[in-house]
Amino acid sequence: MPDKLVETFLDGEEVYSGRLLKVHRDRVRLPDGAESAREYIRHPGAVAIVPLLEDGRVVLERQFRYPVGKVFVEIPAGKLEPGEDHLETGKRELLEETGYVAREWRRLGLIHNAIGYSDEIIEIWLARGLTRQAQQLAEGEFLEVFSLPLAEAQAMARDGRITDVKTIVGLLWMEAAPGA
Repeated sequence: MPDKLVETFLDGEEVYSGRLLKVHRDRVRLPDGAESAREYIRHPGAVAIVPLLEDGRVVLERQFRYPVGKVFVEIPAGKLEPGEDHLETGKRELLEETGYVAREWRRLGLIHNAIGYSDEIIEIWLARGLTRQAQQLAEGEFLEVFSLPLAEAQAMARDGRITDVKTIVGLLWMEAAPGA
């Protein structure tokens, strides 16, 4: 990384620690020698899953997202628990949220979805060979599971009916995923 772009940590503090997020405020030295403040969120990381049924439909969810006050269409996803492997998180979240288990798993990639204010990394996985079991929603979790042809879901990602970034990326990565 070019030194002329790097900011150097001087000191900092955690200004809020919640159940999910930790907010930090740091003082940094800028490349030109000046000082500035940086506020950002530490996040444990997450896994998102593109669950593909044998007939080419993708399993999606509708879920209300409080910060923006509306229902979104999303692929299943959830945060990493301390010490949990990404694939195990994906398996756990797929079963909890949709009631499906998968026979085949393939990592599609990872995204940094809000680099201006968060260190969150989301790994995106493809899940195939799905078998339906009982949904195991966490307490206080409410969502509706449905499926659409993959091409229709991809069209929704392109035309703005799906605006969730992890869902857009996961669906559109499927176009370039050999053997998907």
